[in-house]
Amino acid sequence: MTFDIGFTGFVFIMTMFAIFWRPGGINEAWPASIGAGLILLTGIVSGSDVADIIHKIGGASITIMATIIMAVILESFGFFNWAAVRLATMSQGSGYRLYWYIQILCFLMTLLFNNDGSILITTPILILLLKNLRLKPHQMIPYLLSGALIATASSAPIGVSNIVNLIALKIVNMSLFMYTAMMFIPAIIGLLFMSLLMFLVLNKRLPKTLPTAAYDLEEQFFTTNFHPLKGKTSVETKRKRSLFMLKILLFVFTLRCLLFVASFFSIPIEWVAVSGSICLLVWRWYQLGTNPVDILKKIPWHILVFAFSMYVIIYGLMNAGLITLLIKVCTPIVSQGLLHASLIMGGLVSVLSNVFNNHPALMIGTITLTKMNLDPVTLKTIYLANIIGSDVGSLLFPIGTLASLIWMHILRQKKIKIKWKDYLHVTLIVIPLTTIVTLFLLYYWVQLIFS
Repeated sequence: MTFDIGFTGFVFIMTMFAIFWRPGGINEAWPASIGAGLILLTGIVSGSDVADIIHKIGGASITIMATIIMAVILESFGFFNWAAVRLATMSQGSGYRLYWYIQILCFLMTLLFNNDGSILITTPILILLLKNLRLKPHQMIPYLLSGALIATASSAPIGVSNIVNLIALKIVNMSLFMYTAMMFIPAIIGLLFMSLLMFLVLNKRLPKTLPTAAYDLEEQFFTTNFHPLKGKTSVETKRKRSLFMLKILLFVFTLRCLLFVASFFSIPIEWVAVSGSICLLVWRWYQLGTNPVDILKKIPWHILVFAFSMYVIIYGLMNAGLITLLIKVCTPIVSQGLLHASLIMGGLVSVLSNVFNNHPALMIGTITLTKMNLDPVTLKTIYLANIIGSDVGSLLFPIGTLASLIWMHILRQKKIKIKWKDYLHVTLIVIPLTTIVTLFLLYYWVQLIFS
């Protein structure tokens, strides 16, 4: 047992170090899979554990993959270039208006897809938009940073916007419908508080007026890509494009609503997600004449490998005795009342997320809760407090979430330098306050709906 604890702990720490360091720009799935392979070779995680892991992450992973496919399809339609142009137009030359429209865009993209997908899509588009507006690098950073923070935190209101949230839902036996009923209102109010607080912190660094765009992003896309309306620039054609984009958006929104309907009637939500992706693929094939096979090359399959590998390592820690230790530590905390337990457990997951990343932190926290024989309401409330710590509290440092690591990687690729000082200037004020406020809101909302 001593060997199991020492070896598994060493593998976990080295894996997380490699994920943060990313030597040579390697994908995070590589160190995770190597660590998982070492755990499996020692037999610390058994074949039955592997079967249980596949059962728990299978549906969530398929759902996330399906939503990412939809995001890639929308990008091929030119939706995000179209949306960026609308952002610039609606801002009417005001840097403050642009801030709020970016907040809305990033929030909606996460709700319609997921946090990692939102970062992958919106960050390049925002960079393109801000460069087109000829903003200087120090003027871009507040927009990029605030957009990334709200995009990542926006995975909290509905469980389907984050793969680790979806996996944890399976563990606590909680429906997507119940998750949303308990979490949506406090999380939305928390996000509004967060956006306002970020604006107060950043407003002196935001340009009051925006320069005129250098060129039309929408026309650039439609004149350089194959599309039914390629090269046409009339007002009527632009209206047709807008109508076409709104139809797609309505389809995605309807599909998102159907996920909750499916959850309410105990229908596997991955069935709905996959069906929607297939419909959108067929629609894309009809409109653009593009073979759907190209989508296979654009899907980030490494997310599946990463999720499975991290779970193997977490199971290794659990089998080595970590969960037993955590139960001893957490039982006195939980026994002191629901508000106290929510604040402490949410705060604990926040700290663990910023040290080890939110994926393992939430997995460990959730598995610990299921072993404590809690009543259903207490279990679900503290689980949601853990989600707040994992999705919001984890943003204190840029290494706290996979989405943040992806965001930093994109900025490096685009040669946009952001220092930890710039990041912490915002997060040291915004993240702790938002986490505490949202945890309080969750407690009082749960008391209201279950009273």
